[in-house]
Amino acid sequence: MRILAVLGSPRKGGNTEILVDEILKGAELKGHATERLRLYDHEILPCLDCRGCKKAKSGYNCTLSDGMEEIYARLERADLIIFGTPIYWYGPTAKMKLLIDRLRPYIASRKLEGKKGMIVAPSEEGPECCGPLLQMFAMSFDYLGMVDAGSLLAQAYERGEIGKRPGELERAREKGLSL
Repeated sequence: MRILAVLGSPRKGGNTEILVDEILKGAELKGHATERLRLYDHEILPCLDCRGCKKAKSGYNCTLSDGMEEIYARLERADLIIFGTPIYWYGPTAKMKLLIDRLRPYIASRKLEGKKGMIVAPSEEGPECCGPLLQMFAMSFDYLGMVDAGSLLAQAYERGEIGKRPGELERAREKGLSL
């Protein structure tokens, strides 16, 4: 299986990245191919609602020219996409939301249909505050025809704090081993 981890945290080496890396380590032990993509390393313009991606003559492709061109190709190669984002105001980070908005071409093309999606989200308040985020992703996965592969939610706020919790790291690694 090809696994793509999409990291929506602005912090390098932060809690989101640490948890996702542990999942990837577990997945690699099972022989899965993994790769990471940091959204903050790519320019992602906001969707303009031009609806060009809904037209067959455009090939159901987005008309904007930015970092999403590379990201689209990587999403299409993956069998499982891990969406890693810290909780910002009970939702994803701005970069992750930009990515989600720009998944619109896949509504018409159905190129993500059948792919699995997983959520990884640390937050200061813990899993209890993640309901709105999980609902947004569940509805998005359904709209895109993706399969919800579950989530890993953890309580962590300060940079790297999750690294001091071996139980959480083991839980993440086990999630990767279970894929």
